[in-house]
Amino acid sequence: MGTGNCEKSSITTTSDRDCVFSSLLEKWATQRPTADFARFPDGKAWTYEEAFRDARVVAHSLRSLGVRQGDNVLCWLPNGPDILRVWLGINLLGAVFVPFNVSYKGETLRNVLRLSEARLLIGHKQLVPRLVDVSKESLTDVVVIGGPVAEISGIRMHGEEALETGSDAPVELERDICAHDTQSIIFTSGTTGPSKAVLSSYAHLYAQGAEAFEFFEGSDCFMINLPMFHCGGTIPVGVAIANGGAVSVFDKFKIDEFWSLIRATNTTVAYAVVGLPDLLLKQPANPTDRENPLRVAILPGRSGPVFRQRFDCDVYTIFNMSEVCTPIRSERNPSAVDSCGTLRDGIEARLVDAFDNEVLTGEAGELIMRTRRPWMFSHGYANNPEATAKAWRNGWFHTGDLLKKDAAGNFYFLDRLKDSIRRKGENISSKEVEEAVCRFPSVEDAAAIPAKGIDGEEEVMVVITERKGAFVKPDELIEFLIGQLPYFMVPRYVRIEKKLPKTPTGKIQKIELRSKMTTESSWDREAAGIILKKERFS
Repeated sequence: MGTGNCEKSSITTTSDRDCVFSSLLEKWATQRPTADFARFPDGKAWTYEEAFRDARVVAHSLRSLGVRQGDNVLCWLPNGPDILRVWLGINLLGAVFVPFNVSYKGETLRNVLRLSEARLLIGHKQLVPRLVDVSKESLTDVVVIGGPVAEISGIRMHGEEALETGSDAPVELERDICAHDTQSIIFTSGTTGPSKAVLSSYAHLYAQGAEAFEFFEGSDCFMINLPMFHCGGTIPVGVAIANGGAVSVFDKFKIDEFWSLIRATNTTVAYAVVGLPDLLLKQPANPTDRENPLRVAILPGRSGPVFRQRFDCDVYTIFNMSEVCTPIRSERNPSAVDSCGTLRDGIEARLVDAFDNEVLTGEAGELIMRTRRPWMFSHGYANNPEATAKAWRNGWFHTGDLLKKDAAGNFYFLDRLKDSIRRKGENISSKEVEEAVCRFPSVEDAAAIPAKGIDGEEEVMVVITERKGAFVKPDELIEFLIGQLPYFMVPRYVRIEKKLPKTPTGKIQKIELRSKMTTESSWDREAAGIILKKERFS
């Protein structure tokens, strides 16, 4: 396979044989050929032997299409067998897997084409036509999956059979694939600005998952219920393949189907994030709730104790993002409510002010980090040296997230730095405002954003959606919040929308809200005569 000969010290670096996909696939295809690697909702499954063979076929096919070791290959597909086999084939060839959001079009699509500098794109039949309206940048070839091939000017078009022309012979490479080689490029969600292309090595993916989730065993199956263009969708694959375990792969499902899918695929480990725990807990209780194979759920801290009791599984909480390596993780079944967990081995972290000066215990600060071993974090943003330099300034990676830490070393996420609001000298966590608003019975979802008041001062605006069949009166919502929040956090402006713009991973796109929402057409608390002032003491 051409792997495993990169010179390194096992003490200070990650071993190639621990994390390079070609080595791991060959290992498990030899040692556990009939063990499941992937399970799908239609009842079908791939063994490691089958996955390794199919990956070889794709790798040789890609070589016939002109892909060489080190090339970036764009992958524009929903979750399912196609994206998984394409990913493995790309990496067996020593090329770089570059998945991206299936919702992208126009300028967001052009940004991906520009940053990736890829010559080949593999895309779903429903998505590929969007290429017609954008600059093709470096793109020369497109493989269409799932349907007929339409012509696009200036592009060589291929049907999906182009990925089936190769043999299943061993893949010979120009050089060995090393742990520090780029394995994938993952685009950030773009909730606070244009998406950045995160360079991820094999060692980085290993540190994100297999190393952080040491509770995963070869008999486990990790659910992929987040898009595979997101680190929450790629980490399970890295965890499973490092341990010879399995993944269950889903694109979309209804909330009342969750447990039936868990049982059907014998899934034992799952992310339960972005509101999923609350949705599951809102389902009517069932005598069979505890009769499921799930043994570990990774979820937000507040939901943990109730989720664990009802569904009979262990829970962990984490802090992670595409650029880092799950640096904060709780112990099993943590007692610190709302905590992300504590710092794990190999990571240094500080909470700092705007000038990188460390804040006191209990105070909010930006989380900055560095690692004691190379390649545990991303090694930069593709074709964006300015963003790379800004994020990695002063020798530390700056997360852009506000957290606080207690005396026991537990970290608590407060907000994205760009999402925090400063009103009359007070720093306000939009997350805390949103949580309070969502406790109002008629509110379904909420986003708190800054808004300029009539006097030019920054004020708090909350954009909400209503529960089905419910109606929100802004003045009643405000009266409720007065009893829930400090006076300076109570929103001045309220807007009711039919839906909030979200990423496929469920994050609210506040950059879109900030660009569109105005105070002129919003309900104004002060105009309604509700004036809040700081409490006076005699």
